[in-house]
Amino acid sequence: MPTRWTVRSIMRAMLPVLLVLTMVEIGSGLVLGSFESTLLQYPTLLALVPVTIGTAGNLGSILAARLSTAFHLGTLSFGRGDEVLAGNAVATVLLAVTIFPVVGFGAWTLTWLIGETQLGLFIVVLVSLVSGIVLAFVAILVTLVATYVAYRFELDPDDVVIPVVTNACDVLGVIVLFVVVQLLV
Repeated sequence: MPTRWTVRSIMRAMLPVLLVLTMVEIGSGLVLGSFESTLLQYPTLLALVPVTIGTAGNLGSILAARLSTAFHLGTLSFGRGDEVLAGNAVATVLLAVTIFPVVGFGAWTLTWLIGETQLGLFIVVLVSLVSGIVLAFVAILVTLVATYVAYRFELDPDDVVIPVVTNACDVLGVIVLFVVVQLLV
């Protein structure tokens, strides 16, 4: 797929995506607003929100970059037996399993240092880990769908997929964290 570097082609590819993502981010803010009383009750969760959604977005961005590279190299097939796809998906989940407990520990330590800890260390790490694992699977799904749609519409996945993945992880990260807190706290 040849890249057309003109203002018109870039606007044609990105403007609709950016307009939809703007509306999605507004939805994320509304969900976060409905979660406000719980966040104020447990300051550790308040510290956990930006790091959780940021880390999920980063994991999705890493996967998106790797799949985009594989796509450009011609090694990505979107088939059931695609080892590149499977290996990158497994690596994303393993990264989530290793990094999200550290995120939870860091959020708990930060709020403990300022004397605002309302939740125990174990529950905060568990909330972070469960949220992170679910978000890793969400990031994988969103990345695969966005990469495939970019491929089908002959768009450069380098331009489209990462903004879609990071915005989806922002919105879904807030929702997943809220659901996990409701189940575990």
